[in-house]
Amino acid sequence: MNKVRWGILSTAKIAREKVIPAMQQSMLCNIVAIASRDLQMAEKVAKQLSIPKAYGNYEALLNDPEVDAVYIPLPNNLHLEWAIKAIAADKHVLCEKPIGLDVEEAIQLRKAAVEKPHLKVMEAFMYRFHPQWLLVKNLVAEGRIGQVKVVQSFFSYFNDDLGNIRNQQDAGGGGLMDIGCYCISFARYLFNSEPSRVIGLVETDPRSQTDRLATAILQFSNGTSTFTCSTQLMPYQTVNIVGTDGRLEIDIPVNTPPDEPTKIWLVTKTGMEEFVINAADQYTLQGDAFSKAVLYNQPVPASLEDAVNNMKIIDAIFKSAEENNWINIS
Repeated sequence: MNKVRWGILSTAKIAREKVIPAMQQSMLCNIVAIASRDLQMAEKVAKQLSIPKAYGNYEALLNDPEVDAVYIPLPNNLHLEWAIKAIAADKHVLCEKPIGLDVEEAIQLRKAAVEKPHLKVMEAFMYRFHPQWLLVKNLVAEGRIGQVKVVQSFFSYFNDDLGNIRNQQDAGGGGLMDIGCYCISFARYLFNSEPSRVIGLVETDPRSQTDRLATAILQFSNGTSTFTCSTQLMPYQTVNIVGTDGRLEIDIPVNTPPDEPTKIWLVTKTGMEEFVINAADQYTLQGDAFSKAVLYNQPVPASLEDAVNNMKIIDAIFKSAEENNWINIS
């Protein structure tokens, strides 16, 4: 079977340690090139990960005719620029979340993609490809917990290093952009709709000026979602989905280990049922799903409209915190 030839724009940690090794295990992905603004770094990583080509700038990789698609794990403030340049170079694009710094950037990217409809462009929310989430979606669709009314999520880690890109305001750092985006995506994915309004509280780190603690309520037509995310709390993550007849709890909703089974629990009036999901690498599955869309000219699993809508809510939460009020989502 043919494989998509991938180039990686950046030697970022997530690419080196998670995404590239996972995609190298894929049935449909072939990592052929990596680029960095530091040629020596690109060559070092290429050697470590057995990647044939290394480039000392991103433009050179985009000009390589043997690269079909690019994965972009650059800092958030560079997502729009290099995604648009990749599209202009006629490359398919898988871009790390968030797709941009605000909804205007997300809309710009969507516009650029529309102008080249033969290209596949997607935001990389890898969690959706893990079997545990597919099982959760099926259990919800089957009515095992009745009508979903509440989605509660929590996602935190501790990192107060001012030198870290996640704590740099001009690079698009902060908790909402880094991990709160998952909590928003969870709710929209499970309700299969968009919220009508949101309200949020945001605490800013006085040193970095990035958001270090955020709590929000999203109001949907048939329920609500609440979440808290933080970059300066004890590491913790969980999702609870509560319906009229039961609830589902996901043990590790985002950072699932690729080599260990995961668990979810279904609790109803008749008792609790534990589901053990076999180990799976969600980055491998994401790479396969995107590559399949490229090879067979199918729609990507998540459209750029989805990315735009997620970004709308991030913007609205920031605005709500500033204005101390509910914000309607148009």
